[in-house]
Amino acid sequence: MLTLVTGAAGFLGRALVAEFAETRRPGDRLRLLDRVEAEGGDEVLVGDLADPATLDAALDGVDCVIHLAALPGGAAEADYAASRRINLDASLGLIERLANRPAPARLVYASSIAVFGAPLPAFVDDDTSPRPAMTYGGHKLMVETALANLTRLGRIEGVALRLPGLVARPRDGAGLKSAFMSEVFHALAAGQPYVLPIGAEATMWILSVRAAARALIHAATIPAVPPVALTLPALRVTAGALVDEIARQADVDPGLARFAPDPILQAQFGALPPLVTPAADALGFRHDGDLVRLVATTLENRP
Repeated sequence: MLTLVTGAAGFLGRALVAEFAETRRPGDRLRLLDRVEAEGGDEVLVGDLADPATLDAALDGVDCVIHLAALPGGAAEADYAASRRINLDASLGLIERLANRPAPARLVYASSIAVFGAPLPAFVDDDTSPRPAMTYGGHKLMVETALANLTRLGRIEGVALRLPGLVARPRDGAGLKSAFMSEVFHALAAGQPYVLPIGAEATMWILSVRAAARALIHAATIPAVPPVALTLPALRVTAGALVDEIARQADVDPGLARFAPDPILQAQFGALPPLVTPAADALGFRHDGDLVRLVATTLENRP
């Protein structure tokens, strides 16, 4: 099976390539596409998804596409036109081009819990209606809708995974308003002080990047069953518990981390209610298991 990964040079793309190398089956091949050169694939393409020639070359002969390329949340909110071009138009163009092939191919789309918006209800499950409150989440939901429609028409096999907060991203923040979830790992691992913009009792949904990579690869092989959009299982943890566990495993004083809640960020990223994901659970998707394993995995794979 030939799988194309878009956005392959990014944080999640690199983790996916590493996971693929450990789990690949005989005959599996990986084609990587990004605007800069990615590493680790059987084939590597450099180009822009918006370029028709690049898209044709990328899709030639593929059996599956794992679509990661995106402009992240904070950057998308600051530049609507760029988000429209990258997160919406390029994604729709990719889906339409794939849907015009003679036989349906699998497309795994990296969506986001940002489709739910804020504030959230007291409990989130598979029946919770998405109500995005940011441009990023709005564009993700539009792509989910297109993917579901073309799957209904039998022209594509679509699976959209709504990813929670992934840790630990590189220290540049990459335009993410939730970058503090990753920054606290880097700071405490280095024995440096850090101020979180949420309170110690704030609740978050988080997943290690390796667990997210496993989920994407799993989605490439499972049957495409309704609903097309799946919210992934995630650990719900308090910021205080996360800090304490990172500090314990890094052998540093948890007092290095302080909490100075920003009301907007607290509402967006620190008030996540209990989450249940029966549809994803039934299909074999899993989170990290517990906070101890999530922190250990994240510190071991920290970029």
